[in-house]
Amino acid sequence: MQFCECGGMVVSSGEAAKCRNCGKAQAMKAQKITTHSEKKATIVIEDNKPDLPETDVQCPKCGHARAYWWLIQTRSSDEPPTQFYKCTKCKHTWREYK
Repeated sequence: MQFCECGGMVVSSGEAAKCRNCGKAQAMKAQKITTHSEKKATIVIEDNKPDLPETDVQCPKCGHARAYWWLIQTRSSDEPPTQFYKCTKCKHTWREYK
């Protein structure tokens, strides 16, 4: 919502805006209106958590052949889950979409 220098409320009329109080026309100011905050999922994996399964997969960072893995539903429920890997040597984490 915009206000005029006179204190009146400015209303939209096409590409310009006009004060209801004094009638002064002014250019519309572009504004982004957010109705909700965007949230990102944070995944916390403890470094010394031995209960994750291991598999034979090559780390893209160090080339080591073993990694821990787990599945998380990151997309809608009708999509397959995302598989995450964590290298047992360098601790690099990456994902694989199925």
